[in-house]
Amino acid sequence: MNHLDLGNFSIGELIVIFIISIIIIVIGRLYYVWFTRIRPRVPSTEADWNTDCEFQSKAIIEENHITFTKIRDFTWRTTRDRDEKWDDNVKFDLREIKDVWFIVDHFHKIHGLAHTFLSIEFNDGRCISISFEARRVKGKRYHPWKGLWRSYELYLLIGYERDLLGLRTNARGNKDFLFRAVTPPGKDRQLLVAIAQKMNQLNETAEWYHSFFTTCNTSIVKVVNKITPGRIPFVWRNFLPGYTPKAAFKLGLIEDWGGLEKTLQIARVDELAKDWDGKSDYSTFIRKHMPNSPVDKNQ
Repeated sequence: MNHLDLGNFSIGELIVIFIISIIIIVIGRLYYVWFTRIRPRVPSTEADWNTDCEFQSKAIIEENHITFTKIRDFTWRTTRDRDEKWDDNVKFDLREIKDVWFIVDHFHKIHGLAHTFLSIEFNDGRCISISFEARRVKGKRYHPWKGLWRSYELYLLIGYERDLLGLRTNARGNKDFLFRAVTPPGKDRQLLVAIAQKMNQLNETAEWYHSFFTTCNTSIVKVVNKITPGRIPFVWRNFLPGYTPKAAFKLGLIEDWGGLEKTLQIARVDELAKDWDGKSDYSTFIRKHMPNSPVDKNQ
């Protein structure tokens, strides 16, 4: 014989049978855990939330105005040292939207791992940021692995740009890019209304955050495609937000400031933000070197 028989099987066949058995046991165990421990979980709108995601704002949508019941207005000195404040019932005129901005926050050394969110700039100088995030209860930190297994609710945070972006540029010291979005006439208003509607929906019915399918970036994609079907195609970069600037540039979703590399250079704001004095208007300060907004874009 060319091999050693153990009963009716060779050693090679026994190894294959052993590996297959282990795979079946692992799959069976995962199946059991999913259907007994994870799948039965129900997302909740009520919990002892961490203070930075304590309130889910509601939106009162009128003809040309939106009022948000809670807007976060934290002052961050470090990630642990901060003044906490939530503004009540803040009203915005949809007709006064100046620009929509797309932000990419690189928080990890792996380039593809990043957080994306939006800022809405108004003609009166106010800038609010809107961010889809994982909502955390007190004492619970975010981890991408846990986010795969129904561990966090989807949270739609609205706050002043000085808070949401300033936290990342100054308190955390991340690498951040701020791109002016290309929005056809009227689409900026529709975008904010769609976000407000999603906010109200999450107030009524909680949803799970998912580290792959329901993230900061995929949630933005869904909102954009809701108001303009097919505007952002299904591409792998949607799941690795750190690579979204290149895709957004090619698709004409962000302004071209002299080619991709030049646009990236101008859009980087974290180094500039470190020189902010903490007293002047943060949003104006980080935009002082950027091209002017297109004239009459909302007309």
